[in-house]
Amino acid sequence: MAALFEEIDSRASALGEISLRRRRIPAFGNRDIYEVKLGDEYLMSSMFVEAEEALSTLGLAAVKGDKLSVVVGGLGLGYTAVAALKDERIADLFVVEALDTVIGWHKDELVPLGKILNADSRNHYVLGSFFDLGTSPSTGFAPDSKGKKFDAILLDIDHSPTEFLNAANAGFYTTENLALMADQLKPAGVFAMWSQNLPEQGFEDLLKTVFEKVDSHVVSFYNPFQDGESTNSVYVCVKAA
Repeated sequence: MAALFEEIDSRASALGEISLRRRRIPAFGNRDIYEVKLGDEYLMSSMFVEAEEALSTLGLAAVKGDKLSVVVGGLGLGYTAVAALKDERIADLFVVEALDTVIGWHKDELVPLGKILNADSRNHYVLGSFFDLGTSPSTGFAPDSKGKKFDAILLDIDHSPTEFLNAANAGFYTTENLALMADQLKPAGVFAMWSQNLPEQGFEDLLKTVFEKVDSHVVSFYNPFQDGESTNSVYVCVKAA
């Protein structure tokens, strides 16, 4: 019988102690659940990944063309990145992560999806702050190709547009900074973002100051702890052509 709990790794980071854990939860049957904690706060769990995957599928569904260059903001446990790579149109995927420990877990294959990401030559890990790179178009998200334009940017870092992983992230959610990020998109490029909450009208209105089209999608999934559905949301925005 597998152990019900194991701490795989724990290290100091610029944001505090970050840890990777594996556990078994009877409600989820005979499978391992991986989770990432920052201090006492849960950042990511493999219990519920439907919305993280939907960030890629919904975002990329709005992108036209092929040989796509795509950015994923926030590596987490890799679910958004792996879902993106299932789209055969992608030529390059740049996964931006601020914590080298999280990238290391994937490179060392301490998390299940690390093996998939490492084996795909289209995948590139980028160590850096999404918010700093996103508001610096002259530098941009691709370290070896400054000023590169992308077909899509998929963001999953903060809990919601109004609940931040780090208080410093709040300054990103303005017309000025969203426009700087949008400068890194090609014409008709797509920005998509995950949120743990239902769509917020105030954020939709903010997005409309930068993007030509804004749609919000509610993603439902079964939650055995509540014996019912839970919801997250994904915002999908299209830049003017």
